[in-house]
Amino acid sequence: MTSEASRRNLGSLPRRSPFDLSAPQLLALSFAVLITIGWLGFIALPGLYEGEPMRWIDALFISASAVCVTGLSTVDIPAVLSFWGELWLLLLIQAGALGILTFAASVAVAAGRRAGLDVEEAAGSFTAILPSGTPRQMLRTILGVTIVCETAGALALLVCFSGDHDFGAALWLAIFHSVSAFCNAGFSLFSDSLVGLQDRASILLVIAFLVVLGGIGFPVLHDLRARLRGKRRLSTHTRVVLGATGFLIAVGTGAFLVFEWDRTLAALAPVDRAVNALFLAITPRTAGFNSVDYGAVSNDSLLLTVALMWIGGAPGSVAGGVKVTTVSLLALLVWARLRGDRHVSVGGRTVPDETVHRATGLAAGMVLILLVFTLAMLEFEQRETEPGAERGQMVSHVFEVQSALSTVGLSMNLTPTLEDGSKLTLVLLMFLGRVGPLAVLGAMARRSHNSTFRHPHEDVLIG
Repeated sequence: MTSEASRRNLGSLPRRSPFDLSAPQLLALSFAVLITIGWLGFIALPGLYEGEPMRWIDALFISASAVCVTGLSTVDIPAVLSFWGELWLLLLIQAGALGILTFAASVAVAAGRRAGLDVEEAAGSFTAILPSGTPRQMLRTILGVTIVCETAGALALLVCFSGDHDFGAALWLAIFHSVSAFCNAGFSLFSDSLVGLQDRASILLVIAFLVVLGGIGFPVLHDLRARLRGKRRLSTHTRVVLGATGFLIAVGTGAFLVFEWDRTLAALAPVDRAVNALFLAITPRTAGFNSVDYGAVSNDSLLLTVALMWIGGAPGSVAGGVKVTTVSLLALLVWARLRGDRHVSVGGRTVPDETVHRATGLAAGMVLILLVFTLAMLEFEQRETEPGAERGQMVSHVFEVQSALSTVGLSMNLTPTLEDGSKLTLVLLMFLGRVGPLAVLGAMARRSHNSTFRHPHEDVLIG
């Protein structure tokens, strides 16, 4: 009788359609569709170009770079695109950025409506750091903060650009660079990015501030707003993000000052050198603007930049990379093991072991992806060169691959010279770098609840 009733109850439940998509799959599909729309727009829409339209591969590359808020470009944007082309590019940047940000909050809202276990589990990593009942507030925070920050940034940049351009040109430069900076996209309407403005401290500081705001993540901004209203203490997540971000900016600024003081910053006044060093420490995580030529920086600066690109920004933000929280947990894990502690703790709170395991898996996965795609790039870019020159090219390829994987947008002047196969490789890499970590974490979250079965224990040696 009981089994009969159970069968009847189960039969009454709605069957899952084979076309139903999980939250991570929906995320990946939405970005693929948006990239395709942008690509077709660059091919079919009239009036987007100053002269000849881009080749299909370049149109696809720019669309993927914009939607994935990367900033890599195979063409000179201000020379190739008209005002309408730049506007189309900006719309893709904004749509891609808001797609990333609202995905996290949207699945959290869906979880609040009990939409289904797959949605709840995909949202778990975000709802865990929010107080109960606030996903809708977070959605409002995302839209409100985006509008406020981009508007304030545009007004500040308008003041900076007004002395050099007429009002219309200054307004468009201000709007474009404000949106590009807050979205961590790194696209610029200057052919040399911001190299020609390296002695304009006010412009660099405004853009750097927008980059930081966009990169610390909306869970942190939401938490800070709640704290200012006196509602609760800052979450452990917020404290880890702010602490790690401040540490990386301070250490990076000091290191770049040492590495580039008598090199790419030698012609600048001391104050401008300090501002540019600060800019160099902020943009690799993951804005893509550059105020120096990365083809001329020291090897020390290149290595530090690659490390900062690999780290990236914070979860729930427009930034890429493995994220500052992942690296912080790995550092805390090492410290805990050195002290003989079984669990990772920070600020008087113990971090769940499952979270530490996910951080370890994500970091390892990003390293493996970097190695595989670097090998692919080296195969596509084989050229008749001397062995010494070929070794030098490998550095620029590693830099390019890491920049695409972390959706940074920095380049050692390599992107416009790439073969078509390399361009397609980077398109896939930017896509994986943008949606991959969220999709993988969502899948790991779903599977982690079913891991009740274990094989017999047997140890292996490490180290």
